[in-house]
Amino acid sequence: MGSSLTLEQIVRHPECATTEVECGGETLTARPLGPDDAEMLSMYFAGLSEQTRGWFAPHKFTHEVAKELCAALLSQSTLRLVAVTSSDEPAIVAYFILQFGLREPEHARFSAHGMPLDDAVACSLAPSVADAYQNVGLGSALLRHTIDIAPRAARTRMILFGGVGMVNPRAVHFYKKAGFRKAPPDAPEDRKFDMVLNLDSVED
Repeated sequence: MGSSLTLEQIVRHPECATTEVECGGETLTARPLGPDDAEMLSMYFAGLSEQTRGWFAPHKFTHEVAKELCAALLSQSTLRLVAVTSSDEPAIVAYFILQFGLREPEHARFSAHGMPLDDAVACSLAPSVADAYQNVGLGSALLRHTIDIAPRAARTRMILFGGVGMVNPRAVHFYKKAGFRKAPPDAPEDRKFDMVLNLDSVED
């Protein structure tokens, strides 16, 4: 399929972006969202706490949205990854969005930081993890998988969708541990700020 993955290739050949991850002694499958996942995704949305919902901004958490996303996997420049349990009744327990290219507000913010980004090589990340699977390593495992996929799709910079705030220090630590840095580096610690990861410097 070539050295540079496209969204169409990933959606049509999900095995190229699928792996197994270990989490608290449980083996989960990390893979692209599929057209038949609407019910599982809807149940995942419904089970999230208000706090977790408040940390995730790209779209609403409704059954209708879940159906729309699964029916239009190629309509946007967006890869949607999920972690799925291996039980008799599999369930989605994490949902990560990787958008190829940036929205205009993100372009404006990073240009204001003196860091203009190119849609051809930039991507933005919006992760979420089911409450019962937080703080057990699943978020880190799925983030590593996402960071592995992005360079294969010719991405060299990853930013956080909407930035991150100091009201969520756990998230700030999570991203810093993965290699994200504040943009700009002297951004104040008492408000929401942007973070960026240079994918061409991430160690294998």
